[in-house]
Amino acid sequence: MFAFPLQVGAARVGMLDVFRDRNGSLTADELDQALTFADVAVAMLLDGQAVARPGDSAPGLDEALDSRSELFQAQGMVTVQLGVTLTEAMARIRAYAFAENRPLRDVAGDIVARRLRLDRDEPGASPTVPPPSGVTP
Repeated sequence: MFAFPLQVGAARVGMLDVFRDRNGSLTADELDQALTFADVAVAMLLDGQAVARPGDSAPGLDEALDSRSELFQAQGMVTVQLGVTLTEAMARIRAYAFAENRPLRDVAGDIVARRLRLDRDEPGASPTVPPPSGVTP
């Protein structure tokens, strides 16, 4: 994991986290790309804030931050439930979202709300989705 400050001069407005599945330092090209993405993220935040009403966040910013924290919470839950690494838990969540053609934030929300539980790999196993409240299977 690599973290890059999002800043304008000395004022920091956040962090850009970059993840990969191998150890070691970033190459010069990877570092250059990450710094470019950090600059783009700052520009997007500032542009969005420029159109926000005084006292409000940029449009969509609160929702984006909420869904990110919920995704990390879901990742932790899957890690504990399945006894897998954080990397594998995130891969399983992403794979499920892809296979079901669902947004990642929706899948994470279902995991956190305990409407969806990803099961261990077993022949013929599928994720457990409990029935709605008051419905008997």
